[in-house]
Amino acid sequence: MSRWISIVATLALVLSLAFPVVAPAASPTPKPHAAPRTPTPERHPQIHQAIESLRNARQPLGHASRDFGGHREEAMRAIDGAIRQLQTCMQYDKD
Repeated sequence: MSRWISIVATLALVLSLAFPVVAPAASPTPKPHAAPRTPTPERHPQIHQAIESLRNARQPLGHASRDFGGHREEAMRAIDGAIRQLQTCMQYDKD
């Protein structure tokens, strides 16, 4: 009888090594959904708004048929200078 136990034990050992028990793979943990990227807020929105306002103010001056007592050209040069200065400010603020 001990021979049978020995044979059964050996057979069980051989079978367990030949057919390893495979545990189901753990399901991958779901990745949390990344929040949609919100656009980076514009730096210095007031400066951008000032540039746009100056451009809007310059346009009718450029198309005006009158020279407003000689001040139209000077006003347009001043607006162009102000726009350049604001753009330069923005260039120096880039980190």
